[in-house]
Amino acid sequence: MIGKRNIIAALFATMFATTFFSGLIAGHAEGRFLAGITDLPLMAGLEEQTEQTLVFDKPNGRIIQAVAIAEAGRIDRDDVWRFYDGTLPQLGWRRLSGGKFVRDGEKLSIRVEKNHTRLTVRFAIAPGTE
Repeated sequence: MIGKRNIIAALFATMFATTFFSGLIAGHAEGRFLAGITDLPLMAGLEEQTEQTLVFDKPNGRIIQAVAIAEAGRIDRDDVWRFYDGTLPQLGWRRLSGGKFVRDGEKLSIRVEKNHTRLTVRFAIAPGTE
């Protein structure tokens, strides 16, 4: 016969495990990266348009273009810049000006475009330092 304490302990253990693993899964979903750019995070709220991703891996460096969108009003330009200005330096990228970053002989350009229906973020990586 199972005691009342054992049942209560089992319920608490189940609730803890469910909460813990749900947090891990949610954290993993937010920790997404762009396809083809495994070291460039995709901001939560943006949806990558993988059919628009271009990847060329050449001996002198990689050339990558990617696009992500969000419905207008879900996130705005300032959100995008806060996210990438805060995240990219942690990954070794140094901001030059505008949406330009450099790291290890590569340049990253980020453009944010907004119209009345959606926000579009365009990423481009190419060899270079400026």
